[in-house]
Amino acid sequence: MSKRDLLSLSALSPTEMERMIHRAIHYKHEPLTPKESGLLRGKSVGLLFEKPSTRTRVSFEVAIHRLGGHPLFLSLNDLQIKRGETIADTARVLGGYLSALVIRTFRHQQLLEWSASSMPIINGLTDCAHPCQVLADLLTIFEHKGRLAGLKLGYIGDGNNIANSLMVGCAKMGMDVTIASPERFTPNENIVKKAIEFGEESGAHIVVTHDPVAAAIDADILYTDIWVSMGDESEEAVRRKAFQPYQLNATLVEKAKPDLLVMHCLPAHRGEEITGEVMDGKHSVIFEQSANRLPMHQAILEWVLAEACPASSADRSAISSIQSRT
Repeated sequence: MSKRDLLSLSALSPTEMERMIHRAIHYKHEPLTPKESGLLRGKSVGLLFEKPSTRTRVSFEVAIHRLGGHPLFLSLNDLQIKRGETIADTARVLGGYLSALVIRTFRHQQLLEWSASSMPIINGLTDCAHPCQVLADLLTIFEHKGRLAGLKLGYIGDGNNIANSLMVGCAKMGMDVTIASPERFTPNENIVKKAIEFGEESGAHIVVTHDPVAAAIDADILYTDIWVSMGDESEEAVRRKAFQPYQLNATLVEKAKPDLLVMHCLPAHRGEEITGEVMDGKHSVIFEQSANRLPMHQAILEWVLAEACPASSADRSAISSIQSRT
């Protein structure tokens, strides 16, 4: 099997994304088979984190362990990169020890440098994309709606890595997306263009606006993220002022569909980008969304490191059960 990287959702086909969703549903609801519990036997997977993490680190460590592998956490402060060794040289060395590397870093360009190595690279978050998060988000939406194509997702807030990956992932799966952000904080223009192109293939519509009401009207899903991400602290005062009209609150929820899903990738700052009332309300699937990182990371690791397990009757039964309930 040739080397597989997961750097962004742009390189994945809709079929591959659908397959990961189905495999994650299997991992969530079915006991591991002997083959699955040994998929990563004898393999060590590194987790190199330049930025702090709760969900990404813990869910990947547990996922690696469940599939029989050994997770190895690496801090950038402990590597010789801090003393001038190049990424290329470090990657070549680590490639001799590790079967894959999950990277969480500030700059997407650094991820691309790591991807030149012989070992598969998984994007655990960069300033440009967060593909693992959005794959888990799509899993959550599918579990509740029984489909993805034809749904509308309204994203309200910072046009950041989450917004970028949501546009691409949803467009590939046929979902309409409206991003509502302040003028200075809209998503990356090149990624918007790419998402529009993917939407033309799938029938999805991608809209970028400054009007949060436009994102909320008739939405099947409303999604938000924090206003000041790691690395943006120098703009904190400016951001808090700009984002005040972009709070996900009861007023916006009322403009969406009655069976709305409310989502947030966490951590949340209650009372800022989302009210406590909405976060804990009947529409919220936020903590289920977070829990779904674990089965999705198992599916991602399977795709990156192992020959795909054949679809089983249990897989098909789980999918049919979800679709019949929605």
